[in-house]
Amino acid sequence: MVLDFRDIHGKIYRGVKEIRGSLLILEGIPGVKYDEVVLIRAPDGVDRLGRVLEVGEDSVVIQVFGDEMGLQIDSVVKFTGATFEIPVSDDALGRMFNGRFEPIDGMPPIHSSELRDINGSPINPRARIHPNDFIQTGISAIDGMLSLVRGQKLPIFSESGLPHNRIIAQIARQATVPGKEEEFALVFAAMGLKNDEARYFIEQFRESGAIERSVIILNLADDPAIERLITPRIALTIAEYLAFELGYHVLTILSDMTNYCEALREISAARGEVPGRGGYPGYMYSDLATIYERAGIVTGRKGSLTQMPVLTMPGGDKRHPIPDLTGYITEGQIILDKDLDSRGIYPPINVLPSLSRLMRSGIGKGKTREDHREVSDQLYDAYSRGLRARDLARIVGEMGLSDRERLYLRFADVFENRFLRQGEYENRSIDETLDLAWEILTILPPEELVRVKEETIDKYYYPALSRVEVKG
Repeated sequence: MVLDFRDIHGKIYRGVKEIRGSLLILEGIPGVKYDEVVLIRAPDGVDRLGRVLEVGEDSVVIQVFGDEMGLQIDSVVKFTGATFEIPVSDDALGRMFNGRFEPIDGMPPIHSSELRDINGSPINPRARIHPNDFIQTGISAIDGMLSLVRGQKLPIFSESGLPHNRIIAQIARQATVPGKEEEFALVFAAMGLKNDEARYFIEQFRESGAIERSVIILNLADDPAIERLITPRIALTIAEYLAFELGYHVLTILSDMTNYCEALREISAARGEVPGRGGYPGYMYSDLATIYERAGIVTGRKGSLTQMPVLTMPGGDKRHPIPDLTGYITEGQIILDKDLDSRGIYPPINVLPSLSRLMRSGIGKGKTREDHREVSDQLYDAYSRGLRARDLARIVGEMGLSDRERLYLRFADVFENRFLRQGEYENRSIDETLDLAWEILTILPPEELVRVKEETIDKYYYPALSRVEVKG
């Protein structure tokens, strides 16, 4: 959002009561509205953008976007009377912006008569359609066992040092709605990204050609932390326009929501609010909900908005407030695992504690394949048995296992090294993923396939067994 101090008509006040980091506190001003956009001109001559964060009889609190260095109490504040709006257009596709929606690709700003409030409008629950269509990411662990569905919000829970950036770059390159590839768009928003990570994503988008169908919004680590609070909202405003006005199937990736929550905590502390759990504000649940609940499918609209938020769990703690609250609001989670990563397995997705709550709605005959649900259930069952056998082998040794336990131990090893392990640039179709699953299941005799119907075994298991025998 780019505004010129001279061109905006509004109330002008000189003098600030107090400055607390990126917060300005003014005396009580009548007629000021919550979330109103303000322009601040400091004595250094630099114009800054801000918004009204709190309105009271005795004071007005303003949140400043941009560098707060140079702000002084004799700064001039102009109230615009408007909320934070951005111009929306399909011209945003193929473009890159900073966390304030200013172009960083050397091209001019987006010009459009269509302006949208970045806070969005709540979707009427009666107008929501239950998500039920499959999105193919090209990653077997996700497509086969944690299927992503159009309109879903499915977060990735990671830890520092794990390759979540590589995984979301791969998803960004490969994700499609089968049969509707030309209608698919990506909105990628990064919060607190390091410069080398930003270069990596930009190179990945450009080299793969994915940038042509993408909108990229980057808030870097050396950008003001406060901008992280508006970055995801700007991204979702663009995504909503592409999905619900232009009919695109939009996948929005938000990374890293932990940096967003840290900025939220910083603002809360500066305002002197009573801290809640872990020092985060007590309203963090409802604040996160205003972001996550913007995903969905709306009756009468052709497009859809799907979210994949990414967050790094401090210390790998799933009970930390950020992953804990995110898990309550979203529809499952994809959990990355340090042990798998240490053994060189990419992507290191631990499928057992992971979950896609809407998977059942998006798979099966006419969507993926009729055997998808059964083969997925069987993979879960066999892999969990294999891990139990592996734990037992650590105690009694492999020779102390029964023949059946050694069979499941072998299954777990092959499952990790053939099904989970995948090249960073390997894009598997859903049919390739399911065929590979059946080939791995041939390690087990048919009587062990307790999650699969007899007719399904006849149709898929024995042909897979023949393929394996031919391969040697």
